[in-house]
Amino acid sequence: MIGKINSIESMGLVDGPGVRFVVFMQGCPLRCKFCHNPETWKLNGNKDNYTPEELIKKILNYKPYFKRNGGVTFSGGEPLIQKEFLLECLKLCKKNDINTCLDTAGSILDCEEILKYTDLVLLDIKGTNKKNYEEMTHGNFDNAIKFIKLCEKLNKKLWLRVVIVPGINDTKEYIYELVKFIKPIKNVEKIEFLPYHTLGVHKYEDLKITYPLKGVHDMDKDKCKKLENMLKEELKR
Repeated sequence: MIGKINSIESMGLVDGPGVRFVVFMQGCPLRCKFCHNPETWKLNGNKDNYTPEELIKKILNYKPYFKRNGGVTFSGGEPLIQKEFLLECLKLCKKNDINTCLDTAGSILDCEEILKYTDLVLLDIKGTNKKNYEEMTHGNFDNAIKFIKLCEKLNKKLWLRVVIVPGINDTKEYIYELVKFIKPIKNVEKIEFLPYHTLGVHKYEDLKITYPLKGVHDMDKDKCKKLENMLKEELKR
């Protein structure tokens, strides 16, 4: 069994608790307007190939750095697009007593077995309804809702992440929509707003892909934090 890996970050600090070994897997069914990693979209490509055994061997070299709250995060792309490989890697992680985290948009279903071996889900919230979700991602909003329901059914801990884009979802009105969307979701431990940036624009140029947010400037970090705080205050009510 072979998995296609786009890149690896051996000492990540932002993709889950503690020090994380972050595996950025190849392939994604979505085409998010704000995506800064278009090179991960296609499953096939000249990327590194690993067996689950090869990957866990590499991971174990960093296990001493994980300590109590670190571990492995599988990200992408969309890691669920390589289900069989992901499942085997998660099983090997748990066999070696390593905390596991899945960074996903929840756009691919039939993943209950994978979630059983996942300690924490980093769920990217791409929209609050069918219209704004599908405009932003060209994906299926119903699948995202079903994934959330599955996480609730399995009592999975959730960290929610929202990319805030100027002129699209940086308004108070959108925050109120998010409040209605998030409030019923169970087991939400953390919510984080990520300010949109343009660091990936050159990748689109290199791949000769039209950048969908051409002319949109970086999100102001202070405003992004204020909107995040506003959301958290509204959720307390």
